[in-house]
Amino acid sequence: MDDTDRKLLSLLRKNARMPVVSLAKELRVSRATVQNRISKLERESIILGYTVKLKENAYQNVVKVIMSISVVAKDENKVLEQLHRFPEILSLHHTNGHWDLIAEIQAENLTLLGSLLGRIRSIEGIVQTEANLLLDSIF
Repeated sequence: MDDTDRKLLSLLRKNARMPVVSLAKELRVSRATVQNRISKLERESIILGYTVKLKENAYQNVVKVIMSISVVAKDENKVLEQLHRFPEILSLHHTNGHWDLIAEIQAENLTLLGSLLGRIRSIEGIVQTEANLLLDSIF
């Protein structure tokens, strides 16, 4: 991956629907070059997919939580497999320090969130969790 690929990925992160012609103009390369680079990045699984970024209040009553999770090392793959099945988990990250995983979670209301957190905590191999309710986003 070179500087052009990194710049291309940066532009796509900001707007994954940016037309190839606009990307080419911004990168100062041909339209075919942009299309070939995107195809190559997809083939190499650098680009895994495209998504929609919603404004913060798109869902009026959505509750978001950051959940820190500690896992038994030998059970991590099983835990990850189970967590992947929850559509409410928006993202999941490995981390260092006290916690092994950090999950960004969203639910329609506090009642559903409470139930969801209980189901996550009951996964075999999870030894400790901490959930922090997100009040608002600054940037």
